[in-house]
Amino acid sequence: MGFVQSDLKLDGDAPVRVRPGVGEWGPVEVTTTSAKKRGRLIVPLLFVLALVVLIVVGFFWYKALHG
Repeated sequence: MGFVQSDLKLDGDAPVRVRPGVGEWGPVEVTTTSAKKRGRLIVPLLFVLALVVLIVVGFFWYKALHG
């Protein structure tokens, strides 16, 4: 059976520039889970809204130019 490593340093050999800063209570300036959840909800809604706006504007342009 292999050696089981108990080192909790998960960044391993990652370069210093990509490692999150570690504060007293954990990582610093890392996006929270709730912010990620909000983003996963807001981004598709904004995409659909932008698509609807483009379709409506295109429809009005079409009607205006073709009477």
